[in-house]
Amino acid sequence: MDDFWVRGDRVLVDGVFAPRAVHVRRGVIAAVGEPAAIPAGAPVVDAGGAAVLPGLVDSHVHVNDPGRADWEGFDTATRAAAAGGVTTILDMPLNSIPSTTSRPALEAKLAAMEGRAYVDVALCGGLVPTNVGDLGALVDAGVLAFKCFLAESGVDEFSHVNEAELSAGMRRLAELGATLLVHAELPGPLSEAEATVAGADPRAYATWLRARPRRAEDLAVDLVARFSAEYGARAHIVHLASSDALPIVARALDAKAPFTAETCPHYLTFAAEDVPDGATEYKCAPPIRERENRDKLWDGLRQGVLAQVVTDHSPSSAAMKCSESGDFSKAWGGIASLQLGLAAVWTEARARGMTLEHVARLMCEAPARLLGLEGKKGRIAVGADADLAFFDDDADFVVEPQRREHPNTIPPYARRPLRGRVLRTIVRGHTVYDAGAFGPAVGAWQRRTR
Repeated sequence: MDDFWVRGDRVLVDGVFAPRAVHVRRGVIAAVGEPAAIPAGAPVVDAGGAAVLPGLVDSHVHVNDPGRADWEGFDTATRAAAAGGVTTILDMPLNSIPSTTSRPALEAKLAAMEGRAYVDVALCGGLVPTNVGDLGALVDAGVLAFKCFLAESGVDEFSHVNEAELSAGMRRLAELGATLLVHAELPGPLSEAEATVAGADPRAYATWLRARPRRAEDLAVDLVARFSAEYGARAHIVHLASSDALPIVARALDAKAPFTAETCPHYLTFAAEDVPDGATEYKCAPPIRERENRDKLWDGLRQGVLAQVVTDHSPSSAAMKCSESGDFSKAWGGIASLQLGLAAVWTEARARGMTLEHVARLMCEAPARLLGLEGKKGRIAVGADADLAFFDDDADFVVEPQRREHPNTIPPYARRPLRGRVLRTIVRGHTVYDAGAFGPAVGAWQRRTR
């Protein structure tokens, strides 16, 4: 339908749930009003008592296409996104071949995406040691942000930057007005820690945890925060796992530095004490830390120190996860949760007394703001794209691995009870997911516009 209304008893507008009618015309929200405003005879999509949320924006997704689409391609990733209420993703620049570090590589990524995306896709460029001179061309081409690693990334095609290269890159991105997303672990503390676990049982989760200490994160976060303040460079720490770094982030915010940080559903759900030895499905970097650390991350969200929650969705095959050997030292580090992110976060948030309104700010508004898409995405407002998710926040279900849309990796959420089920997902007025059925692949590239 090109012109219709969405009616619901609980529509989230300006941070408040209330009965609302949302007029959608040619993919954009044309009006928001009382249900009585719907003209007689107008086409209506009725959400009933489901919560109507803005479509989620996930600014941390690894699609791996082209080159490694057998891990995760645009079709499978965006179907998983649609089933999870996500209407816009930011695709990371690594794991695909080539990595998105140049204009030709960006064009290869766009060709791989053509006609295969069910939700809207923004693209992230990469900062590596050799491409500072290419950053301007990628900005001109429309990438919304850049990503770098301060330690080895895990793939040969995407090298990490040292302190001098980080400094040069952040200076250049400050000139370009572009945001840098940083995997914040320093190689020095990692090397020291790896030496201490040499010879330890690689199947023991405690060995993996000791190999990726909080100190590696904390020092990296501090370095990025200092450069952000010094150069006026917009910087964002991805997948923060160490609660010890929260005071560093808070000081940067107090100093009005252009600096933010996120965390992920797996850090908010799981705890190191509960990870069985050999259970490599839980491996990620930085690692899932202790229960008290998890609780402090939740405190960081409540206090506004952590700005958002996104998935760091990173699938791989069961063989790459070393599922048979259970060797954490050799297993691929990554957790696939794009389809489950909202339910996982809501399950924990509700149990901790956090409202669905707050969750929406963390998973819809804040990621859209990070990407410069706040006028189009992440809110139900006149002029915004008609991206909506119907969410039954009282529904209980048990995660069944065979029902996932992405092709690989048994998630650590398997057989876990969760609260909240996405019923319907609308992208720019098109229903792309409805009770297990998928609509057309209408996803479009979201280019930089500022």
